[in-house]
Amino acid sequence: MKKLILALGLLTAGVTYASFPVQNNVTEQSKVVTVEEQSNVVEEQNVVIADEVTANESSTESKMDNETIILVVLWFFLGAVAAHRWYAGRPVGWNILFILTGGGCGIWAIVDLIKILQGKW
Repeated sequence: MKKLILALGLLTAGVTYASFPVQNNVTEQSKVVTVEEQSNVVEEQNVVIADEVTANESSTESKMDNETIILVVLWFFLGAVAAHRWYAGRPVGWNILFILTGGGCGIWAIVDLIKILQGKW
């Protein structure tokens, strides 16, 4: 038994991998920026963000309506196979559990419909 544990320890001792990509965000050159330049950049960013927010508000309303309609239709016709959950990108394990339990005996399915209609999906 001790030999088996020692062998497994030796096999895995030098092998370590990250389960996610690691990026180095360090830049090679540093730039000295004055306070005036920083305030100008911040003001420009605020203007751009404000423009994006107003543009997104008008497009979000119609997009939310379309997404809601699609999710409700999928829930109604293919709810037994959790099509609305697959479409929304919910975790696979929860989707399979949804299918196996029949939508939590229907309760989970009704909760999903309520969340879809409220826009909290």
